[in-house]
Amino acid sequence: MTVNELTITRERADLLEMLAKQRHFLRFTTRDLTDEQAGLRTTASELCLGGLIKHVTSVERNWADFIVNGPSAMGDFTTMTEADWAKRADEFRMLPGETLAGVLAAYEEAASRTDELVVSLPDLDADQPLPKAPWFDGDVRWSARRVFMHIVAETAQHAGHADIIRESLDGAKSMG
Repeated sequence: MTVNELTITRERADLLEMLAKQRHFLRFTTRDLTDEQAGLRTTASELCLGGLIKHVTSVERNWADFIVNGPSAMGDFTTMTEADWAKRADEFRMLPGETLAGVLAAYEEAASRTDELVVSLPDLDADQPLPKAPWFDGDVRWSARRVFMHIVAETAQHAGHADIIRESLDGAKSMG
């Protein structure tokens, strides 16, 4: 094994470890909850635990599709209609008929696909132009590595939100 291969192997292992750790904290906030509890808003925001997991699932799916298929996989956010934005808002709440088990299973499926990409991509430096969106600056390209780091950051941020929601729900904490 060459030094370069060892470095890549360690980098990919580090990415997988960080993804697993942040996913664990997010999923842990839903332990022992009913479907109804997973859908409750406990703060001034619209967020609920099940909705946060749905959102992170969607984020992982979209970014994985972006790595493989480029910006067309995510669409053009600058042309979204009110109906498109309303549909996107449904990611943040539990809808009638949705279950926490179903939401967690979908999350596991998305996570497995992301993990497979971390392991199997020939080159983490491969990049794509970002899709058109009001929150992206101009003509910027992101490498697969940067996308994976973004997924880690997004998951960690929402795990923190989930911890606050859970503590507001019944006092349970993820840490401390």
